[in-house]
Amino acid sequence: MEFYRSHVLVCGGTGCHSSGSADIIKEFNNQLEKNGLQNEVKVVQTGCFGLCAVGPVVIVYPEGAFYSRVKAEDVEEIVSEHLLKGRIVQRLLYHDGAAEDHHAVKSLDEMDFYKKQRRLALRNCGVINPENIDEYIAFDGYKALAKVVTEMTPEQVIDILKASGLRGRGGAGFPTGLKWQFTYEAKSDKKYVCCNADEGDPGAFMDRSILEGDPHSVLEAMAIAGYTVGADQGYIYVRAEYPIAVKRLTIAINQAREYGLLGKNIFGTDFSFDIELRLGAGAFVCGEETALMSSIEGNRGEPRPRPPFPAVKGVFGKPTLLNNVETYANIPQIILNGPEWFASIGTEKSKGTKVFALGGKINNTGLVEIPMGTTLREIVYEIGGGIPNGKKFKAAQTGGPSGGCIPAEHLDTPIDYDSLIQIGSMMGSGGLIIMDEDNCMVDIAKFFLEFTVDESCGKCPPCRIGTKRMLEILDRIVSGKGQEGDIEKLETLAKNIKAAALCGLGQTAPNPILSTLRYFRDEYEAHIRDKKCPAGVCQALLQYIIMEDKCKGCGLCARQCPVNAISGERKNPFHIDSDKCIKCGACMEKCPFHAIEKR
Repeated sequence: MEFYRSHVLVCGGTGCHSSGSADIIKEFNNQLEKNGLQNEVKVVQTGCFGLCAVGPVVIVYPEGAFYSRVKAEDVEEIVSEHLLKGRIVQRLLYHDGAAEDHHAVKSLDEMDFYKKQRRLALRNCGVINPENIDEYIAFDGYKALAKVVTEMTPEQVIDILKASGLRGRGGAGFPTGLKWQFTYEAKSDKKYVCCNADEGDPGAFMDRSILEGDPHSVLEAMAIAGYTVGADQGYIYVRAEYPIAVKRLTIAINQAREYGLLGKNIFGTDFSFDIELRLGAGAFVCGEETALMSSIEGNRGEPRPRPPFPAVKGVFGKPTLLNNVETYANIPQIILNGPEWFASIGTEKSKGTKVFALGGKINNTGLVEIPMGTTLREIVYEIGGGIPNGKKFKAAQTGGPSGGCIPAEHLDTPIDYDSLIQIGSMMGSGGLIIMDEDNCMVDIAKFFLEFTVDESCGKCPPCRIGTKRMLEILDRIVSGKGQEGDIEKLETLAKNIKAAALCGLGQTAPNPILSTLRYFRDEYEAHIRDKKCPAGVCQALLQYIIMEDKCKGCGLCARQCPVNAISGERKNPFHIDSDKCIKCGACMEKCPFHAIEKR
């Protein structure tokens, strides 16, 4: 066994990878060899550390020095100063923007971003090399599977999951133990276990990060599920747009087979289970369980009516258990630590933790895992570091296109399944997009509805036609052609679609419109009645105005205007003819005195 005095952990998640972390790893190996340290220092490529905003991230142990925004050209200094001479490179340490003195943070434990987090599903992400099964095993990997297949009955596993209170992390929040029980009780000569890794929400990357950073946790959990429900075959339906996740899953499956942890007679028992990958072609609707299973079969990814539910009739018409990536990632720990341990975290009806992809108008974008019941305010201002440039928080979008917007008045709402539903939103898979005072909520609703219209499978008329009619109304509103009665039409259409759409995605498509109407109705009314966009986002409703007290009469704006909408005499205030103005913003951009405003 090799021993090293220092370990250099380099983030290999998609964000850091795209910023050149592979080159950083290569340069570390070159510099270590150059300085004769290759036998003393080990470089490890890990999964995502979470703080994506400051990547590429490098952590050096045993000191725990957290280096941010590292470039390949910085590696020589880290090796020569830190690893050779023992002097931490201060200029590369992460600076905590939330702290008053913006001090450099030496270690990960000192960072506000991590203080209120509790990493369960992400426990190994940023800790182990996801392409090395030995490192997963060293952190109790496959211990839960061994315990289940050699010491426990399927009924005992189900009882543990039910007692833990674990609910599906894919969005609906259905009790996991109950779902496993239904599949276990179904009578059939063949059963399947499936994993939903078709993460299609805008701004969501939770499942991707788990698959990239800890793929074996999902494989182990699926094997446990196979033993419990009586299945011998598993499928992971993963997006083809996740090449790193696909690569690491492939490596992990092959390693598990080599170690006898997948395949025939696992741990010397009569239990056999294997897993195959199925690549999705990018259709959002394939995140819906019946559409996903249809796609696994090689058919067009379209939902079907339920019942029968997948637990009775799923893949190839056989009973099928389907959970998402994050749900599976919690299973091994629940088996090892007991249901009471998991149930002690979170709230009465929402146990455990939840992973969120924190993005939008927030200082610390990235991956966070917080105990259920943590308030939105804590996430935004303590973990997320607040809104950039001192702007005011306006809303948070949870649940992606299927969710709703949470306004500032609900900042102290605890994040759990039931609380979010009460205020017109939903947990969803875990996308959390923050918006500030510069966002137009009508435009936000239009953005999510455009996504839904594009991604609708078209099978049922309420979703295929209804969402298009809603989008037409929103297009009319943001272009300044809104009419009295448009809001009422939107509400009627939204309620009908929710009631009549075939699948959960269609039924939740109107949620962004309904939640913005509920909390930001005044913005819709301003667009329709006053022909103004309060946030100054909707181009057709903008008015460019020259402020006479600031205008010096230089005439530069008039010369820049492509339609001659600006007139005036030199050394006197100029004027914009709003009827001629095409709202291109060229005048505002070129004015040296900042005398032009858009309202």
